[in-house]
Amino acid sequence: MKTEMVSIAKRENNNKRKYLVVNRLQGKHIPVSGKTAFNVFDTLAKCVEKSYNNNEKLLLVGFAETATAIGARLAVTLGCDYMQTTREQIDNVEYLYFTESHSHATEQKLVRNDIDSVIDGTDRIVFVEDEVTTGNTIMKIVDIIEKLYPDKVKFSVASLLNGMDEEAVARYNARNIDVHYLVKTDHSTYTEIADCFKGDGEYINKDVTDTDITVTDITEGYLNTRRLVGGTVYNTACQKLFEEIKKRTNLNGVKTMAVIGTEEFMYPALYVAEQFENLGISAFSHSTTRSPIVTSTEEDYPVQKRFELASFYDVNRKTFIYNLRKYDCVIVITDSTYEDLTGVNTLVNALKSVGNDNINVYRWCRND
Repeated sequence: MKTEMVSIAKRENNNKRKYLVVNRLQGKHIPVSGKTAFNVFDTLAKCVEKSYNNNEKLLLVGFAETATAIGARLAVTLGCDYMQTTREQIDNVEYLYFTESHSHATEQKLVRNDIDSVIDGTDRIVFVEDEVTTGNTIMKIVDIIEKLYPDKVKFSVASLLNGMDEEAVARYNARNIDVHYLVKTDHSTYTEIADCFKGDGEYINKDVTDTDITVTDITEGYLNTRRLVGGTVYNTACQKLFEEIKKRTNLNGVKTMAVIGTEEFMYPALYVAEQFENLGISAFSHSTTRSPIVTSTEEDYPVQKRFELASFYDVNRKTFIYNLRKYDCVIVITDSTYEDLTGVNTLVNALKSVGNDNINVYRWCRND
């Protein structure tokens, strides 16, 4: 498992941290079976469940953008309350702001209104990440919450990977913050490894040509995990989403499928891919991302081909998708209500450029 979960890539133009750990089983940058990703996430859920054994009321918080699906899956599996951090804008709410200093997009925020509504009934907040390296970002939000709600809750961290050194671990131990993870990593050589990659993979510029694609709205059961949701309720909502997509998609002769999410909106894509896999289709999932990763042709390098896109959420935001290939059917799921469809066109054009023609775009949104 460690070999598949720990692949070193090179960040583009980021001197704060030159490397990126690309997890091939996570369903973000690299296409993966939804079932495979969920099996990994469920293993982490068992670690959390074993530690608290339903004796504490948990609130799980997933970190945008790469850990939103992990956090959602843990909440679904454990039947806990869930919300995610976000870099998107939500109207008529107050935020807790903090920063992720090494990231390509440093601002993070959490809806304070929702924390206010459940803090008195919460015993422990579990922050869910794909990877914890120094623990500094999580400590920032812990400090904010402790200042606002002194002595209200305990804190834990759950991640697929953990690269904290002894000093960082000691700092967490001193604050009584539990740390759970699947794989321990040593980041001491990662910068050196990243510097050795040639960066000679493919880079495809965005194509904004109008595609005349139809974006189909699905309003049944929509829930926004940037706001507080119950894990069990969210799972039911995603099942309804899958059923609506299945009804609307031409599956005749479909043996292979990609289900693509958008930026922070990852979990529904993985869920839908898993459900199609249960029907016997070879279904893979990954998502668009803000992360600019260098591509390279080395055999063990995780990213060979990069497609530049306009964001579904903001036409002026540059996003990417990696390692696209041809499938019998592609399903794109987003929760963006942004009226400009330039982002949609760029992704559809990228998919067409590698031979896809059965492309379906669904928007899961409120019925307002």
